[in-house]
Amino acid sequence: MKFFITGASGFVGRRLIAPLLQSGHQVIGLSRGARESKTEGLSWVQGDPNQPGDWQAAVAEADVAINLAGANLFGRRWTEDYKKVILESRIAGTKNLVEALVAAGGRGKKLISTSAVGYYGFRGDEELDEYSPPGLDFLAMVCRHWESEAIKAEAAGVRVVRARFGIVLGRRGGALEQVVRPFRMFLGGPLGGGKQYFSWIHQNDLVAALLFLAENEKLTGPFNLTAPNPVTNRDLARAVGQALRKPSFIPTPAFVLRLALGEFGSVLVQGQRALPQRLTEAGFEFQFPQVDTALVDLLG
Repeated sequence: MKFFITGASGFVGRRLIAPLLQSGHQVIGLSRGARESKTEGLSWVQGDPNQPGDWQAAVAEADVAINLAGANLFGRRWTEDYKKVILESRIAGTKNLVEALVAAGGRGKKLISTSAVGYYGFRGDEELDEYSPPGLDFLAMVCRHWESEAIKAEAAGVRVVRARFGIVLGRRGGALEQVVRPFRMFLGGPLGGGKQYFSWIHQNDLVAALLFLAENEKLTGPFNLTAPNPVTNRDLARAVGQALRKPSFIPTPAFVLRLALGEFGSVLVQGQRALPQRLTEAGFEFQFPQVDTALVDLLG
């Protein structure tokens, strides 16, 4: 198949391209900057996913579109202005991609549009699957609007998957880099009370799950892309400490996180306990179902 990927040069996109090519597929990546490819099967289109443009014509060539574009949630304070950037980058990018798919005829194509388990809001230790209702906080609102734009493609016959990501644990970037930094300075420990659940997924399993969803034509609708064993933040801190052979007992108070990160601090000290029910029912097998082995692989 031929894939069109927005956000192809981002944290997840960079990790997705090689497995797609190795599986015999072709990839068209969308990038804001000019890029040249010397890799067989890979080509680049320049454009801003948040703006209509010539890049939309390339979508017609693809069998599957994967929508990974959106402003980074991590490592920056959520001011009111930045919250607008977070929302608008997801709504506009999805809207423009859907319009391109519809203009290309729609039927026979597939859209995998990313979302997040933040869709469910803050629910304590309640186990959440794809049939659980949405939350009411800011991130839940973003996810609802994000998914609503993607679903509009179904009217043109596009098969739509809403991939709700957990926290992606990967090398060189992403959430894990933020988590690990205080441990390397011997200041690591749980965030807030440490009892909040952390729904995570290893980068290899995330990429494999996206490929699995793309290659199975009958799979549509929402899917939680999380490992089957979410952990509390206290257990995550313990596992990071063991993988790095660093202490993990110095907590970061909740008020410090909120002061530093704004509303995003609340996301870190509350969290969700999301389970990949539909993905497991479809027969997907995780390479890293346990956080200890995942972190040893990434940090050991």
